[in-house]
Amino acid sequence: MHSSLTISGVALVLFALCAQIASAQTDATYPTKPIRIIVPFAPGGGTDLTARLVGQRLAERFGQPVIIDNRSGAGTMLGTELAQKSAPDGYTLMIASASHAINPTLYRKVNYDPIRDFSPITLAISFPFVIAAHPAVPIRNVKDLIVYAKANPGRISYASAGNASLGHLAGELFTMMTGTRLNHVPYKSSALAVIDVLSGRIELQWGSISPTLPHIRS
Repeated sequence: MHSSLTISGVALVLFALCAQIASAQTDATYPTKPIRIIVPFAPGGGTDLTARLVGQRLAERFGQPVIIDNRSGAGTMLGTELAQKSAPDGYTLMIASASHAINPTLYRKVNYDPIRDFSPITLAISFPFVIAAHPAVPIRNVKDLIVYAKANPGRISYASAGNASLGHLAGELFTMMTGTRLNHVPYKSSALAVIDVLSGRIELQWGSISPTLPHIRS
């Protein structure tokens, strides 16, 4: 089983490590207890892998456990709301994807302010998105995809990490720019979407490169 890469660099996903901090941590004894990193995505996707790498480095540097807390749902809003309601003491961090900026523009009710309620710490990582296809789909590049999609309007489906995710919006932007019609199938994570693309249940995926790269290489 493998997936074929059709295009890389569709978009750059900027992951910002954020925390609710009432005041800057100047105490030389910090941290004195475990740190929690909230990941508003299911395990196995690019955001989760990034959080685990960051958490490992923080644990090594601080000498305190770093707990990864996956809270997926509602287009990352469940996990983000949990972070927003946590004590602003520097012990609850959140790793945020582009959805942190996107959601307030898509939903009428968002129970947090993405700027006012969070203090950015650093850009954690950036990487390209890819369009991946099952090998049975007769495309090997974007030109092939456009031709194939126009010849099969409304008959091709693509997977993403969920409604209003960057993969979903990238797919919709693609259809607008190319005049094609594709069916969007939302999943709970990129990792779950990859499984169905590999099995041939769905033709395409717009997603982060992390869960797809091993299969592209194989």
